[in-house]
Amino acid sequence: MRAISQGREHHFVHRIGWLRAAVLGANDGIVSTASLIVGVAAASADRSGILIAGVAGLVAGAMSMAAGEYVSVSSQSDTERADIDKERKALDQAPKAELEELAQIYVARGVEIGLARQVATQLTEHDDLAAHARDELGISETVGSRPVQAAVTSAATFSIGALLPLIAVVLAPLTHAILVVSIASLVGLALLGAVSASAGGAGIVKAAVRVTLWGALAMALTAGIGTLFGAVV
Repeated sequence: MRAISQGREHHFVHRIGWLRAAVLGANDGIVSTASLIVGVAAASADRSGILIAGVAGLVAGAMSMAAGEYVSVSSQSDTERADIDKERKALDQAPKAELEELAQIYVARGVEIGLARQVATQLTEHDDLAAHARDELGISETVGSRPVQAAVTSAATFSIGALLPLIAVVLAPLTHAILVVSIASLVGLALLGAVSASAGGAGIVKAAVRVTLWGALAMALTAGIGTLFGAVV
């Protein structure tokens, strides 16, 4: 008979908040900046014009990501706080009804009613609000909203991602700028997909292919638009 491991299992759910913001920021930084550079380069701009467009895209994109993440996650956080405040009032006004409600949640999950009430009672005595927030509302410290963390993470990772195509266009011959930026960005996207999948415990190949295909599509579309407008001008 095999011994049962006494160590805690290693899970990935605690990474959801910062991992989502980090992946979104880095992915958007690479895709949007590379697409902008490729589009401008396809319109036959000189290197300085391409770099100005790229740097402007980095700054604007990072600020946009920070603002968007902060507003979005703040809205979620406001909703969570409102629900918790509502639950706090319910616990003050009708503690017995709330206790039975918690017990019925455990019954619905397959726990026998007597045991469910014992569990609900013990959890309520320990921390009634935390028990209801977690099991009734699905809000816990692990998955709770953190607006500032999301905003800073998104802006920082966007900037890091955007540096890849910018460095590529600086180092590449101007005549091969589109090709070099495209290849470097696609490789970066594939690595990003693999790393984020590994950090989140998901399949590496599927994640890498998914993010690379979307990046390639974005760059192809902007290159086409840049070529079209360059020819017209």
